[in-house]
Amino acid sequence: MAQLSNRLQRLAPSATLAMSQKSSEMKAQGIDVINMSVGEPDFNTPDHIKVAAKLAIDENYSRYSPVPGYAELRQAIARKLERENQLHYQPSEILVSNGAKQSVCNTVMALVNPGDEVIIPAPYWVSYPQMVLLAGGTPVFIEARFDQNFKITPEQLEKAITPKTRMLILCSPSNPTGSVYSKEELAGLAEVIKRHDDLFVLADEIYEHINYVGRHESIAQFEGMKDRSIIVNGVSKAYAMTGWRIGYIAAPEWIVKGCNKLQGQYTSGPCSVSQKAAEFAYTQSQECVEQMRQAFERRRNLIVELAKDIPGLEVNVPEGAFYLFPKCSSFFGKRTEDGSFINNSTDLALYLLEKGHVATVGGDAFGDPECFRMSYATSDENIREAMRRIKEVLSKLK
Repeated sequence: MAQLSNRLQRLAPSATLAMSQKSSEMKAQGIDVINMSVGEPDFNTPDHIKVAAKLAIDENYSRYSPVPGYAELRQAIARKLERENQLHYQPSEILVSNGAKQSVCNTVMALVNPGDEVIIPAPYWVSYPQMVLLAGGTPVFIEARFDQNFKITPEQLEKAITPKTRMLILCSPSNPTGSVYSKEELAGLAEVIKRHDDLFVLADEIYEHINYVGRHESIAQFEGMKDRSIIVNGVSKAYAMTGWRIGYIAAPEWIVKGCNKLQGQYTSGPCSVSQKAAEFAYTQSQECVEQMRQAFERRRNLIVELAKDIPGLEVNVPEGAFYLFPKCSSFFGKRTEDGSFINNSTDLALYLLEKGHVATVGGDAFGDPECFRMSYATSDENIREAMRRIKEVLSKLK
């Protein structure tokens, strides 16, 4: 019987997209569902960026773009890295892709051989281990528990490294937890990495600008780390440009050339109009970024306050991104009104969706079965109503 390839059968579907799809189906049936499952800003792309895109259309940016992205955009990204991060990159050390998701996957496919190990702190973004599996690598998870504020220690990292370790994937600010590594914490991890030859760190910094504790810190800043680091970033979160699909890597030129070779074979260059919009986003006023960051911080404060008021939930205070990742294990083993049991966080997320009409994602998908993820990239009104519903339906569990 015909079947899909072995590599595809190894992959799991995206739990976040699956939950979002289920909530959309319920909405189509006329059910009032509040969707807190997808990490997408609810703001519209700022008007001045949209104007730049319209101008690009009028100026006939409608043909194939260079595989690594337009030179003007790569120059704008290089200036951004210099200005905001004090990191010096040449445009030849930057590759623009169809979203930061492709940037991550390009990097993994370019550096990881079958049998190589890739260290992934858990909780993790759902796609990291799947991309490693796609490359034939082996994901190695380090548990960063609730009482560690979901951050790994240098000691944990050192213990996980073997002769087969090729890469560490580090996301700060973090999806799904909102945790942010401090400069001192990153320095400790960097010292471990530098002790091991041919070990790289993929630094996913897509939430860089949604930070509530001060200046963003990149692991590439430390002596000896720029040649070991692949920075991944993009415009989707900071500029509310998720659908424009523009991400990039900044990395040693030999890695960029490898990713360029790969990208040239399966997608070619990113959307021409989106690139011109992204160039404008990076080179013009950053006031819109700060306005959205302030709104997310206000929402963070609101959802933390409301979640702490729900008996049975344990809540940390996220320092960045727009996710809350509360511990919900106190509800495991409890019975619902219809007689079924909550056995894990996925069961709890389904219960919240079916009975409370709030879409969240179980922590099982993120490597921490004791928690679940809520995105607060939605209005204050939606946050208040969603938390009211969650508190109500959880109180019915016996």
